[in-house]
Amino acid sequence: MTAAKLGSKLTFENVAKRYGAFTALEPVNLVIEAGEFFALLGPSGSGKSTLLGMAAGFVPPSQGRILVEGKDISRVPPERRNIGMVFQNYSLFPFLNVFRNVAFPLEMRRVPKNEIAERVNRMLSMVRLSHLADRLPSQLSGGQQQRVALARAAVYDPSVLLMDEPLGALDKNLREEMQDEIKQFHAKIGATIIYVTHDQHEAAAMADRTAVLNQGMVMQCGPQSQLYEAPANAFVAGFLGEANILRVAEVATEGYAARVKSVEGIELTAARRTANGASLVACIRPENVVVSKTPLQNANLFEGTVVNVVHAGGNIRYRVQVNGSCCFIARTPTRREHEKHQQGERVFVGFDPEDTLLIPE
Repeated sequence: MTAAKLGSKLTFENVAKRYGAFTALEPVNLVIEAGEFFALLGPSGSGKSTLLGMAAGFVPPSQGRILVEGKDISRVPPERRNIGMVFQNYSLFPFLNVFRNVAFPLEMRRVPKNEIAERVNRMLSMVRLSHLADRLPSQLSGGQQQRVALARAAVYDPSVLLMDEPLGALDKNLREEMQDEIKQFHAKIGATIIYVTHDQHEAAAMADRTAVLNQGMVMQCGPQSQLYEAPANAFVAGFLGEANILRVAEVATEGYAARVKSVEGIELTAARRTANGASLVACIRPENVVVSKTPLQNANLFEGTVVNVVHAGGNIRYRVQVNGSCCFIARTPTRREHEKHQQGERVFVGFDPEDTLLIPE
């Protein structure tokens, strides 16, 4: 679906936030393109909501500039930024019906009544709530309330739409349904969206690009495939899905490969050395680890014991101990042709050098 309009380009130039001696956010440089769906992903306290608050105007930056289409808005009050905001708790007015909740931003801007009616009705139709225009928020489901909050934030055509964990209060099934709703909504309005979440699956399902934050710093920024397949460090690797992480004690280059010994005494070969330095880890994704009752042809092959088996949807997760202090996690589809293994069974685990990344710790 072609977007109805295009949002604005948002740029963070060397933006940081300090509270006295405490640094909540180290200097950040990010460019969010017009019409892009951009996610800020990280654990609690990583700085993602601080960055969003500075974009909204609720948090003044300690340094740097925030630009919308090249215009510095760093000192512009929130109400004059033309930036919409969707909160986790929706923040709907309980005494106003759906129509009046959506109309409120337009009324505050003294938009003519006939234009208010046209824009509100158009937005309610877009979020499929026209038939509930007279309902109060208390008479709506969680998903319906969220759609009202979306409509209210977008009704005045903001240049940028900010979303601060808007699905955090919903159950799993409704969250997944609302992810699709928000993506469809984005396609219809064409706005630039910055979406804060701590859920890597949510970011993967929705965002064009994602910035991963930790301890007030941007660890890495890029498309989800790049973050997952070529993580910048061990934190990014572990935060964007499960990973086998082995701290490297020794590494020696052998042609195009690297021979590695982990601190646990595991020796393996990595075909891709993506970083240099003293503090490295070997990273292997569980879906690249094969478990078998018979020896495999993989260059990295270890014998061990299955210590845990978990059936999760269409996958089986195995935890295999290969020596006294090291376990490998493998994840395989639950297909009939695949071997099944039991706890306590002796098995072989293997993975290829091409699936072994050496990255900074």
